[in-house]
Amino acid sequence: MEALKDLEKAHPIASYWRPLICEVVNAIVEGDYSLSRKFQDTVSIPDDTATANRNYISDYGETLVPLQNETWESSCAQWMGDHWDIIIDLFTESEGLSDLVLTGKVCENNVKIQFKVGLIYVP
Repeated sequence: MEALKDLEKAHPIASYWRPLICEVVNAIVEGDYSLSRKFQDTVSIPDDTATANRNYISDYGETLVPLQNETWESSCAQWMGDHWDIIIDLFTESEGLSDLVLTGKVCENNVKIQFKVGLIYVP
């Protein structure tokens, strides 16, 4: 599945973005909210966003787990003219598919993607 540039409606997350998004979620699951892992300049997160995400997950009171295959059935990307806004459904240990989402922005430069991680929250 390709990333579609459609200003009118959201579409499923592009297949080739999914491994990177899974890596980001795995880092967060492991408590690395500031994403200190090496992502080869493809992922960024502002410090205040990392802190807010840590606090929100703590307040939510559930333990995040890695993404499941079913997340791609409901997660989506919306083209905004120069980037895609994405919403990724998250999973917790006791709930499975939870009310939490991970937001972010994805840009492509010569087929290389750049993922700016946004807030985790309940919409």
